[in-house]
Amino acid sequence: MFTSTETLYQHFKKGASICTDTRKITNGCIFFALKGDKFDGNQYAAEALQKGAAFAVVDDANVAADQRFLLVENVLAALQDLARHHRKTFGFPVVALTGSNGKTTTKELIAKVLAMKFNTYATAGNLNNHIGVPLTILSIDPAKQEMAVIEMGANHQEEIALLCTIAQPTHGLITNIGKAHLEGFGGPEGVKKGKGELFDFLSKKKGTVFVNSNIDVIMEMVSKRRAFGEIVFYCSENSPVNPKLISENPVVVFESGGKTVTTHLPGTYNFDNICAALAIGKHFGVSDADALEAVATYQPDNNRSQFVKKGSNTVIMDAYNANPSSMSAAVANFARLDAPRKMLILGDMFELGDAAPEEHLALGKQIAAEQFDIVILAGTLMQHALPALPKAYYFPDKFSLHNWVMDNPQENTYILIKGSRGMSLETVLNLLPG
Repeated sequence: MFTSTETLYQHFKKGASICTDTRKITNGCIFFALKGDKFDGNQYAAEALQKGAAFAVVDDANVAADQRFLLVENVLAALQDLARHHRKTFGFPVVALTGSNGKTTTKELIAKVLAMKFNTYATAGNLNNHIGVPLTILSIDPAKQEMAVIEMGANHQEEIALLCTIAQPTHGLITNIGKAHLEGFGGPEGVKKGKGELFDFLSKKKGTVFVNSNIDVIMEMVSKRRAFGEIVFYCSENSPVNPKLISENPVVVFESGGKTVTTHLPGTYNFDNICAALAIGKHFGVSDADALEAVATYQPDNNRSQFVKKGSNTVIMDAYNANPSSMSAAVANFARLDAPRKMLILGDMFELGDAAPEEHLALGKQIAAEQFDIVILAGTLMQHALPALPKAYYFPDKFSLHNWVMDNPQENTYILIKGSRGMSLETVLNLLPG
């Protein structure tokens, strides 16, 4: 007989944490034996119990040796259903966000602003997929939290719709629509449709949406779904909060309510993210002074929009991920940066499918139109940018890239490092002098 969601929840309510990795077992936790492309968690269930787990949720009857093994039809579905059950206990707002770029930075900014007034829980890191969102929901204590900010990522259609059934957001926003995960979404229109599933859910539930007035495609998406409970616009003259960009060189500086605010974030794209956070803070009654303080003191981390000093060099470390939209924005911002010497270290953009050659060539043409002292391209896909950049240094693999960086130490240079997650270009940082 399969274990019911209610039974699982009774165990969970007793204070048990949720674990999905035998390397991170905590005493008394419930281990969910998830499957992956190259592993079957059922095979590690006994090990989890030996390490201190109270129960192991499995979907292979052959490993269920005693009552500590809780047999379900499908472990992933059981985890998601458990999160849905727990979500019913929340009586506070849940703000969800998705988009092609800037999700994690925007999530962090929103959470920091809201935390000035509320006990706020936000997605840790980028636990934003079909496993991460349930784990996030199950990490929230409804007796302690007063607000939740949930990041939602997707690489194919219907994934955001699924995540909405788990997180049940009351408020939401889409940061932007760009050329990310084109292969999985089936092209730009697929991206628009997939990300729009958040608006579909909020429209059906009469929820509140926050909308960037400067992004035509998002304004169009909102206009086709007019059944929202409330629409709050930002980045426009009629917005409740209307900060004015003063500078983005090298970081965003803006004016709001007569106060000049200097942030730790580069680029106009981050100014949009800041505007979203301020608009949401205003909506929930965070004071202007507290919201501005939160934005001013936010320090990016985890290789996202970070300024890092290495000897005499200044590195803009933005190597957590990349797609044509975010790469183009980062390069354009870097081109406008007032610096004596500038170097690009760019890696492949993944998950573009048949569009990969065209998109890498377009990036090459954009770079060629600017003035950079050194351009370094890494990865097999970046070869498609070379026709536009005959003077660029090209390395098909990271080993040769690392060797070049060590053999050619730079001084007094601003360096932008950006590439898709699979490139892990943050490894270059330790090889720079300083």
